[in-house]
Amino acid sequence: MELQQLRYVVAVAETKSFTRAAERCLVVQSALSHQIARLERELGGRLFDRTSRRVRLTAAGEAFLPAARQCLAAAERAVTDAAAALGEVRGRLALGVIPTVAAVDVPAALTRFHTRYPHVRIHLRQGRSPDLVEQVKHGDLDIAFLGLPATVEPRGVRAWELTRDRHVAVVAPDHPLAGESEVALRSLAAEVFVDFPADSAGRAQSDLAFEAAGIDREVALEVGAVDIMVRLVQQGLGVAMLPSRFVPRLTGVATIPVSDAPQRVEYVIWSRSDPRPAATAFLDLLDIPVDAAAAP
Repeated sequence: MELQQLRYVVAVAETKSFTRAAERCLVVQSALSHQIARLERELGGRLFDRTSRRVRLTAAGEAFLPAARQCLAAAERAVTDAAAALGEVRGRLALGVIPTVAAVDVPAALTRFHTRYPHVRIHLRQGRSPDLVEQVKHGDLDIAFLGLPATVEPRGVRAWELTRDRHVAVVAPDHPLAGESEVALRSLAAEVFVDFPADSAGRAQSDLAFEAAGIDREVALEVGAVDIMVRLVQQGLGVAMLPSRFVPRLTGVATIPVSDAPQRVEYVIWSRSDPRPAATAFLDLLDIPVDAAAAP
């Protein structure tokens, strides 16, 4: 059994397509298919059910996949650790970010990192804070940037608090409240809101603040993308609540400080086990101690 065969199996499992897997692995499809068929003959059973419409793992494939991923991760770790011992950072940096990260200019940080460590492959994934925590815990991501309610802390990972922030109301420029120096949540109670999905940390920050104030509100527009949220606000279809450190990058909207505003904390998190050399180098670039206390 060869590492290349394991890579091909993982690629097919993740893309659910022999064609897309071959494109990811930079090989012709026939070569990829041949190697997987050869591996299946060695194992004595099929790893994938193939039809004209879809590809899915068999029971044997489901059992095979976790160990295949572990083998590939171990092989990559061996190479990167050896390179690090020789003074060179290689391998992969898998980074997760929330849509409203504001404490760190992630593109600028990645540019600096790539300039300093050009042999590291950078992977970036946007997601929701709870999902990113799980992906760091399971090793799918090396590092993630989160935004959580002030009453919630990331668990099962190492975490470093980056900043604390308060939300502001984001309204259309011609909204009746635009131009106010400050409002209270109660002044917004009659508004229609555009917000993140109900099971997201971004939504929870606002929900908790309204609940603490004893105010019901209507969230009629739920979206996961900030650009869509802003366009809905610009059209006067709703009011949004977004972190004050994030909103300066927005255009075509007005922002209003809120006296009893939702609060959030931004964190950077990484695995409780020893991070890969690339992850250690990225944290060092941000002046973040790798041995920060692990969350329970």
